[in-house]
Amino acid sequence: MIPEYPELKPVELADKDEVNKFLELYPSEICELTFANIYIWRHWEKPQLTRIKGNLCVICSPPDEPAYFLEPVGQSSLDETVEICLGLAPRLSRVSERFLKKLKASYSIQEDRDNFDYVYLTRELAELRGKKYDGKRNLIRKFEKNYQAEIRPLTEADLDDCLVLVESWEAESPEENRMADDLTRAASTAIREALIHFSPLKLGGIIAIIDGQVQGFCLGETLNPQTVVVHVELANRQIAGLHQFMNRECARTIWKEYDFINREQDAGIPGLRRSKLSYQPHHFVKKYDLTRQQD
Repeated sequence: MIPEYPELKPVELADKDEVNKFLELYPSEICELTFANIYIWRHWEKPQLTRIKGNLCVICSPPDEPAYFLEPVGQSSLDETVEICLGLAPRLSRVSERFLKKLKASYSIQEDRDNFDYVYLTRELAELRGKKYDGKRNLIRKFEKNYQAEIRPLTEADLDDCLVLVESWEAESPEENRMADDLTRAASTAIREALIHFSPLKLGGIIAIIDGQVQGFCLGETLNPQTVVVHVELANRQIAGLHQFMNRECARTIWKEYDFINREQDAGIPGLRRSKLSYQPHHFVKKYDLTRQQD
C-alpha cells in the first residue's frame, strides 16, 4: 500500500499494480513514468512513493544530483501538491510541458535538454523511406548480405544469453559513454534488472540470433495508448548494421500497433545524441526543472 504523505516507502515489485492503476488513469508521455522504469533504476535513483492530495508522487535521490520529485500523477489539487513536494525536495524534474500547463501558480522553469525524450513515427522507422534514411538502409543491406539473423520475441528462456551479452557490452563500452563510471554501472544494473524481472514487469521485446547466439535484444512497454517506450536496445558492437536492423524490425513487428516509439533521452552524451537525431525524431517530449521563484 502506497502511504499518505509525509510517510514515504521505497519502491518494491509489490507496488506495481497500485502504481499502474494511477498510470492507466493518467497516462504519461515522459519515459520516466512507467513502473518498470522506476523499478529497474531503483538502485541508482533511490525512488520512494507517497500519495499527496490523492496524487501519486515519486521522489528520487540519485547520488549525482539533488533530490527531485517526478511530476505528480493525478489531477487533484496539483498546485498544493507541488508546494508540498517543494517542501521536501528543492525541485521537480523531468517535468513535461503538458503538466506545467495544468498549474496555476508561477514557478521558476528551466529547460532540461539532456532529458528530452526522442519520439518517432513507428511507420517511418519500419519503412525507412527517403533520402534522409539512405545511410540506415545501406547499413541494413550490408548486414543482411553478411549475416542471417533470426528475429523473434524474447522469452524467459533467452534471459541468460541476454545477460551474457550485457557483460560483453559493458567491457566494450566506448569511452564517451563512461562519462561517469558509477552511472555506467547503474545503467548496466538497470538493464540486468529489466531482464531478471522481465516477466513480472510485463515487458516485451525481441532478440536477434546469429549463428545460434543472441547478439542483440530490445525491451520496452506501453507508455500510453499511442506510444511504446523502448527502455533497452543492446547489440554486439562488432556486427555492423545490427543496431539499425533491430531498430527497423522492432518497428515492423512488436511495436507496429503503436503510432509512436519513444526512445528515451540522450543524457547529454554526444554520440548518443547524434545517433538519436540521425533517426529524424517526429517530435521531442520536452522536460523541465521546476523550482520556487526567488524573491
